[in-house]
Amino acid sequence: MSNTKSFSELIKGDKLVLVDFYATWCGPCQMMQPILQEVAAKVGDRAKIIKIDVDRNPVAANKFQIRGVPTLILFRKGEPLWRQSGVVSAHQLVQTIEKHEAERV
Repeated sequence: MSNTKSFSELIKGDKLVLVDFYATWCGPCQMMQPILQEVAAKVGDRAKIIKIDVDRNPVAANKFQIRGVPTLILFRKGEPLWRQSGVVSAHQLVQTIEKHEAERV
């Protein structure tokens, strides 16, 4: 995560932001990395994908009551639109992003 912007600044824009709350010691979190790369390739600039290490960012993790990792939350304008804990398939993530993108129009 860039140190120049706070977490709240990263998620407050009009663009969809998919946040992966993870921990370096978490096996399922490591499984999400190639899935997120695939999602990024499919959605392009329609959504931003960022990873937040819960051990290094406890304030953000507490604010959104992250109890298990990985937890994925989709935001727009700082508001959580969707969340899911555990490993999520690229197909489901792309569908979720497209669904929320369509609702905006």
